[in-house]
Amino acid sequence: MTQQELIEQAFDHRELLHEPSAATAVKDTIENLDKGILRVAEPCAEGWKVNEWVKKAVLLYFSLCDMTTLEAGPMEYHDKMPLKKHYAEQGVRVVPPAVARYGAHISRGAILMPSYVNIGAYVGEGTMVDTWATVGSCAQIGASVHLSGGVGIGGVLEPLQAAPVIIEDHCFIGSRCVVVEGVRVEREAVLAANTILTASTHIIDVTTSTPTEYRGHVPARSVVVPGSYTKHFPAGDYQVGCALIIGHRKESTDKKTSLNDALRDFLQQ
Repeated sequence: MTQQELIEQAFDHRELLHEPSAATAVKDTIENLDKGILRVAEPCAEGWKVNEWVKKAVLLYFSLCDMTTLEAGPMEYHDKMPLKKHYAEQGVRVVPPAVARYGAHISRGAILMPSYVNIGAYVGEGTMVDTWATVGSCAQIGASVHLSGGVGIGGVLEPLQAAPVIIEDHCFIGSRCVVVEGVRVEREAVLAANTILTASTHIIDVTTSTPTEYRGHVPARSVVVPGSYTKHFPAGDYQVGCALIIGHRKESTDKKTSLNDALRDFLQQ
């Protein structure tokens, strides 16, 4: 029986976790998540594929772990989930008091400023997770991404079919942005500070005479700022938050361009 089959059965019949084969399958899956061998979601020809059975393994792992006291130098934690270790061997820079849970993969060349990365998350090569940024459970962060200070990337374990937040390669996510509910930010996009994206957020391309609206994803190389639109309620007309695509990065643009540089062409005209 495959690892996936063992986990699927144990998820439906929790008593099977008492059997060594099921418990080993769960633990091996979490180890493979930690190493980046497995991912909760992975790119495919159709876009992205969510591996629901891997999310099931994460949920089952909580049942296998006992509460314990963890120490990191002078700091103490009390939790079920062990912390990630061996950063030097993995080529990852971690600035105290950054925390990543075991089962999160941090790729070589990534930098964790004082921040938090939850189990099941994937952080690509050369990505910066800046101060007080949070990468939620199962979120997928691409290579050479900059998550600026205070960014909140939402996590998801349930429902199992729900897609995680996906930030593709070379994106720049400005300070205090919030991206949740499975929103996908396609490669090389730029989000200005304080942009909030949920599954229901109106993402409106205003670069042409006729606006184009998106929900749940930001097209590649888009430059996005917070905005608002007028919505009628019984009590009157009020402004509701949205996101505005005000321009598009050229393919020739340096992928390491700062947020200010990316916005300057569109906001200082």
